[in-house]
Amino acid sequence: MDLTFQYKNLRWPWLILLALLLLFGIYLIWKKRTLRKTGELRLLQLLTASYSPTRFYLKYFLLFLAITVGILAAMNPGKISGQEKQQRKGIDLTIALDVSKSMLAADISPSRLEKAKQFISKLIDVMPDDRIALVLFAGKAYMQMPLTTDHGAAKLFVSAAGPEAIPGQGTVISEAMDMASRAFSSGEKRFKSILLISDGEDHDPDAGKKAKELASQGVMLITIGVGSAEGSVIPDPLTGLDKKDASGNTIISKLNEDLLKELATTTNGLYLNLQGTEPAVNAVKSQLSQIEKKAFSDQSQLQFQGFFIWLAAAMLLLLLVEPFVKGKRRVLA
Repeated sequence: MDLTFQYKNLRWPWLILLALLLLFGIYLIWKKRTLRKTGELRLLQLLTASYSPTRFYLKYFLLFLAITVGILAAMNPGKISGQEKQQRKGIDLTIALDVSKSMLAADISPSRLEKAKQFISKLIDVMPDDRIALVLFAGKAYMQMPLTTDHGAAKLFVSAAGPEAIPGQGTVISEAMDMASRAFSSGEKRFKSILLISDGEDHDPDAGKKAKELASQGVMLITIGVGSAEGSVIPDPLTGLDKKDASGNTIISKLNEDLLKELATTTNGLYLNLQGTEPAVNAVKSQLSQIEKKAFSDQSQLQFQGFFIWLAAAMLLLLLVEPFVKGKRRVLA
C-alpha cells in the first residue's frame, strides 16, 4: 500500500526546522568572525585543542534529526489496509434534531422526542448509499456527528440523544440550520439537504433569514413538525412533575407549524407533520430523490495503520543519545 499521512495539513512545524537551519548558519558566521578577532591563530589552536568540530556537528545533527522525526510522528504516516475504496452514489443529509425539554411532551406517543428518534432510525435504514451527519440543538446547537456512511454509529448517536446533551434550553432553529450547513463541503452547491425535526415552539426571528441563505447555497430544507396544535404539558425528567413557569402556571407546549412550513417553502423543500413514521419516511425519501446524486469514495471499511509510536520512540532515542555526545575530545598530554 502507498504511504499516506493522517494529518496532511500539519505543515507549520516545518518552519521550526527552517528556523533552526537559519540560526545555526548565523551562529557559525558569528563564531568564525569572533575567532578572527580574538588573537593569533596558533594561540587559538592551543586553547581549542580539545574542541571537536565533528562531534559538535554530530550533536546538532542528532537534535535536528530528532525534531524532524517528531514532526513526522505528529503527521502520523501510515498505510491503509482492508477493502478497497467503494464508489457510492448518494446525497449528503444533515439531520438537525431538537432535544429541548419541550420535546418530552407526550401529545404524540410515546413522546415527541422518542417519535422523532423512531422516524430517524427508519429513515437511515432506507438511505444505505447516503452520507448522514447529526446536529443536536436546544438553546445551543452542536455537531454530534459529521458526515459519514457509518449508519450504525449514526443510529447509536440518535438513540442516545436527549435534553441532557445540551446545557442551555430553548429552540434556536437558526443556529441549528447554520451548524447543519457546516457539515457540507463549501465548494459544492448540489446534493445537499437538511432535515430539521422540531416542535418549533420558540419563535426564532433569525430562522427565516438563515433559510434564505441556505436556499442561495442550493440546500434543500425538509422540516418535520412534532407535536399537536392543542399542545401538552412538559414533564420534568428529574421529578416527573409537570413544568411550571415563574408564576406557577403549568406550561403547555404547542407545535408551531407556521414557522416550520415557512422555512421549508423558502428552500423549495417539504414540511411534514410527524404522525406515522412509515408515511413520513416515504414522503421524505421521495423528496430527497429529487436531489441529483453524486459519486463519492466510501472509506468506512478501510483501516489506517499509523507509524506514530515507532517514530516517537526514534525521536526519544535520539534525544537521549544527544547529551552523551560530548563536544570535546580527549587530548593526550
